[in-house]
Amino acid sequence: MRKNIVAGNWKMNNDLAQTQELIADLKKQISAAPAATVMIAPTYTNLYPAFEALKNTPVIVAAQNMHQNASGAFTGEISAAMLKSVGVETVILGHSERRAYFKESNELLAEKVNTALENDMTVIFCFGEELEDRKADKHFDLVESQLKESLYHLSKESWKNIILAYEPVWAIGTGETASPEQAQEMHAFIRKSITDAYGSEIAEEVSILYGGSVKPANAKEIFAKEDVDGGLIGGASLKAEDFLAIVNAF
Repeated sequence: MRKNIVAGNWKMNNDLAQTQELIADLKKQISAAPAATVMIAPTYTNLYPAFEALKNTPVIVAAQNMHQNASGAFTGEISAAMLKSVGVETVILGHSERRAYFKESNELLAEKVNTALENDMTVIFCFGEELEDRKADKHFDLVESQLKESLYHLSKESWKNIILAYEPVWAIGTGETASPEQAQEMHAFIRKSITDAYGSEIAEEVSILYGGSVKPANAKEIFAKEDVDGGLIGGASLKAEDFLAIVNAF
């Protein structure tokens, strides 16, 4: 049975003191057995303090990105081994901001996924269409190409370490949200694509998260859809009360 997951992507927010304060708020308010698997992704400089503060809680600490190489002359980059050395075993790859601002291609992301899996990490793999793609009725083709070019070379066994996060780019940080029906339509399409490539057993086991302006007010309706298994949360994850209200929407 696939997991319900709510992951908070803190992006480039919160210095050390703010990170400690937010984690303290989370620890005060989270139940010992939350309604979904809970993850947070602080910035690199705060990963180890976050891991130390949360290691006796149900909250998993994830990284927001990593490099595809094991080591070398890649100034400013972080490797899988470095992440694992501070207790981090989950990484977000392919976020729309990495694709847009840092020009990360499907081919590069395939390399990053390979490296993460070779290091026994769990990958939250992000993908989704821009507004012009949806308006041109190309959103299904685009999403499938992102999956095929970055993930469909993987073995069936590898999929146990893959979490998918569909993020319609036009609904990230804009206040716009795909309707629950639009989210379900795309998630069902994604699951069918995986079924066609790998069979129904793999498709039914993989968790598919929705990312795009999820808030306490709309989380319950979105998460109620059959093929929506949780959310990758941006702005609303920066307030413990809002984030845990989303977790408890299940």
